[in-house]
Amino acid sequence: MNKRVSVLENAEAIKRAVKNLILTNKYERPYNPLFGGNVQAYLFENFSPSLRAEMSKRIEDTIQAFEPRAQLLEVIVTPNEDENDLFVQIVFKPVNRTEPVTLNIALERIR
Repeated sequence: MNKRVSVLENAEAIKRAVKNLILTNKYERPYNPLFGGNVQAYLFENFSPSLRAEMSKRIEDTIQAFEPRAQLLEVIVTPNEDENDLFVQIVFKPVNRTEPVTLNIALERIR
C-alpha cells in the first residue's frame, strides 16, 4: 500500500481549488475572513432571475480575486426549484493553456 499523498496537477488542481473556494463560506478561515464564495447563503433564498445573476456575479468576483491560475470564461447558475437544488457550471481556462475546462457543482439545501 502506498502512503503518499496524491498530487493533482494543472487543470485538476485548479478545479479542486475553485470548488473549495466556492464552497467555503466567509469567516470560515481563521486569519482570512473574506476568503470564500459564501454561495451557500443563497440556497435559502427564493430562486429568481435576479438571485441567479447576483450569485453568478459573486462567483465571478470570488474566482477573479482568489484564483489567479484560472481565467474565467462563463458562470451558469441553474436552479431546480422542485428539489431545492442549484447547479453551478463554471467554465475557465487555466493560465498557459488553450483548452477550456468545465467544473460542475451541485448545491443542495440540508436541513
